[in-house]
Amino acid sequence: MSQPDQSPPPPDVPAKPASALPHPRAGGPLRSFGRLKARPLTARQQGLVDQLLPGIALPEHPDGPVDPLGLMPGAASVVYEIGFGGGEHLTGQAAQAPGSLFIGAEPFLDGVAKALAQIDDAGLANVRLVHGDGRPLLEALLPASLDRLVILFPDPWQKARHNKRRLIQPAFLDAAARALKPGAELRFATDWLDYAQWTEAMLVAHPAFEDLGPPDRLAAPDDHIPTRYQQKGLGDCTPRFIRFARRRDHG
Repeated sequence: MSQPDQSPPPPDVPAKPASALPHPRAGGPLRSFGRLKARPLTARQQGLVDQLLPGIALPEHPDGPVDPLGLMPGAASVVYEIGFGGGEHLTGQAAQAPGSLFIGAEPFLDGVAKALAQIDDAGLANVRLVHGDGRPLLEALLPASLDRLVILFPDPWQKARHNKRRLIQPAFLDAAARALKPGAELRFATDWLDYAQWTEAMLVAHPAFEDLGPPDRLAAPDDHIPTRYQQKGLGDCTPRFIRFARRRDHG
């Protein structure tokens, strides 16, 4: 097997313009994730799903607008991580900032169970979970209510015919821009070069976002906590960290 590319994207390879990228089909978003369950849960995991999850769960499809500060009054900041995998980054960030609210969405039941174990072990009171697609909640959040939106190593759907299933699409960025506060960060990471270029092109083209750099995309944020998926190195390049901010002057 060939070794993963260790170099940044070549400067002479143009990224695809956002206008040339496919949009989701009319009638609702395509599913942007694959399987939902692998091996059976352990007895402890099932117990946490049955007993701990109901007290911190948010509905996948909210009935109306969602005010994050209604979930944790007085929270210093609100961070939403969509597709938290095994929960390492989500719960690690929450442990470092107990005064902030961390919301995580994950359709994969095993990932939810792993996050619950970490929440239970650390006694975290500032985490809320969505077991399911994270997009409906993003659309239901009050405008300008998020301090950060995090998407780490989502399913790359690397075959061209499957690109339309990628999470990062124009409609998703519209919803993100609406939910983020002016100046708030959208943080994305992937170890698939084509998905990095795809995401960067869409964010550059979107009027609500401005680039936070650095240009080579290889530097992880100072507070980044590596995930299990990241450490497996299953992609075709070293991880790219793409960071944009919601423009303060965007209407």
